Amino acid sequence: MPLVPLPLPDPGSPDLSSPRGFLRWLGRAQRRGRLLATLWSTLELGSLAALPVAIGRGVQAVVDHDTRALLAAGLLALLLSAVQTAMTVLLHRQVVWNWIQAASQIRQLVARQASALGGGLSRRIATGEIVAVSSGDVEKIGWYVELTARLYGAVLAWLGVSTVVLWRQPGLGLAVLLGVPVLAAAVWPLLGPFERRYDEQRALGGKASELAADTVAGLRVLRGIGGEELFLNRYRAASQRVRAAAVRAARTWAVMQAQEVLLPGLFVVGVTWYGARLALDGSIGVGELIAVYGATAFLAAPLRVIGEAAHAWSVARVSAGRAVRVLSLTRDGEPAGGAEPVRAAGAELLRRADRSDLHDPVSGLTARAGRLTAVVCGDPDAAGELAARLGGRPVLAEGRRADPSVRLGGVELDGLPLAAARAAVLVHDKDPVLLSGTLAELFDVPRSGRVEPAEALAAARAQDALEALVDGSPECAGDPMAARITERGRSLSGGQRQRLALARSLVADPPVLVLDEPTSAVDAHTESRIAAGLRELRSGRTTVVFATSPLLLDRADTVLLLQHGRVAATGTHRELMAGEPRYRAVVTREENPAGAPEPADQAEPAGAAAAPAGPGAAGGAP
Repeated sequence: MPLVPLPLPDPGSPDLSSPRGFLRWLGRAQRRGRLLATLWSTLELGSLAALPVAIGRGVQAVVDHDTRALLAAGLLALLLSAVQTAMTVLLHRQVVWNWIQAASQIRQLVARQASALGGGLSRRIATGEIVAVSSGDVEKIGWYVELTARLYGAVLAWLGVSTVVLWRQPGLGLAVLLGVPVLAAAVWPLLGPFERRYDEQRALGGKASELAADTVAGLRVLRGIGGEELFLNRYRAASQRVRAAAVRAARTWAVMQAQEVLLPGLFVVGVTWYGARLALDGSIGVGELIAVYGATAFLAAPLRVIGEAAHAWSVARVSAGRAVRVLSLTRDGEPAGGAEPVRAAGAELLRRADRSDLHDPVSGLTARAGRLTAVVCGDPDAAGELAARLGGRPVLAEGRRADPSVRLGGVELDGLPLAAARAAVLVHDKDPVLLSGTLAELFDVPRSGRVEPAEALAAARAQDALEALVDGSPECAGDPMAARITERGRSLSGGQRQRLALARSLVADPPVLVLDEPTSAVDAHTESRIAAGLRELRSGRTTVVFATSPLLLDRADTVLLLQHGRVAATGTHRELMAGEPRYRAVVTREENPAGAPEPADQAEPAGAAAAPAGPGAAGGAP
């Protein structure tokens, strides 16, 4: 059973009605693997249960001085041992395959969900929750999936042994048939408390992971303000809460494990005592007593599997509940109708996207087709929200009302499949991420083919970034496209990373490109050249730039000023500088001129590019 098919072409559509429904769906998706594992498990346990019979026959043959029966018993024992060994190998391979298959399927579902929700995912659920589902919870669910097949095998083996013993010795058989369910049921009263304590442990673990992720992400800032010790103490306290919850869960689990050992042991002692009484009375022979003892002692194995399955079920149901919460999130405004008309609308939009205006009814912003539109907003958070909304509204926080959808050519973006919306409108984030790999891999993105990487790099003025990559990658033999980018581009300066990310967006060449402060980390001279290259390369394509740098604003066909989340003024950069005091106050960072209306947005403009108007206006280091 090779794992070549992984990842799966389609992880499927899970049942998200409840954790149990999700686990049932996952089991149905593993039907073939679970059937094979059940078969191998039944044969393995059946061989193990039959081995005492062969040994008992051999002992009885010695007592009776029957050489032929002794030889037959030895051959039977050898055959059963060989079958058990082979089945053990096949069972282990199959249950591990089932585990990996289930874990991979869930991870693909979570990855697909994260891709579908995009940046809105973190607004609806904590980062630590996603980490917990993708790591520990996936493993727990995979463990349950592989255990169910062994559980079925254990039940079938128990029924087989009970039937044989019941046929040979009705009293013992009845004890075996009824004793195992009673012992198995003894663990159920502990499952509820264990599940609650484990759920508490996982919830606290998710919060600790979220705190750790936030601390690592802001480590540079924490060092700058001397806050490392503060956050270290917070993480220690969170870690201790997780430890205490884990200890409480472990106590319950320890009692469950003690039951798994103690109760079957007492059961075996009782049945063996009863069998010994029968042997003393002459009702059964010594060999049959050994067979009965071996078969009864064997039942400890199914009982251990049943106890382990009860534990796996408890933790899997908790983990499945967390997975269902993540997978149940939807994009706000997602259409409830059929998918085919929606896909058709998306395809039609892509055909005419480059000739369509982009309009946001909330702010009143309209970006005309084929033109470069600049947006000035004094509040960087408001600018970021608007930029994200222009690409298809992100998932909203709980309790917040949905805003009207952004429209491209009259078509609502958030009513389309996310892939179609992203293909039509690409949003270049304020803090783009460079993944590790070669430069060629960085530019291996869906694109129109109209813009080559060399053209995009030239427009982004990224020559010094290419030289830095070549210097840091001797193995590339001078070819920048073969040069390697370290994780998150840490070997490059902030300005170099920003320009490579901008070049990547330019290579994609979407019909509509939204750029949020694309030059905030470069010097004024480089910014001026990027503005010229951007206008030239995006000629005839719709481009929206959020910026406060005069060097970029002066290149725009139209500049819009946002106040209180609405378009307050429209014109060219020079017209607004001359006739709009509110615009001038945001762009130049000067005090509000006497008699001018008070600007609504008092926050610092987004990015480091904002500076006094004129030559060298945009600050920042490359």
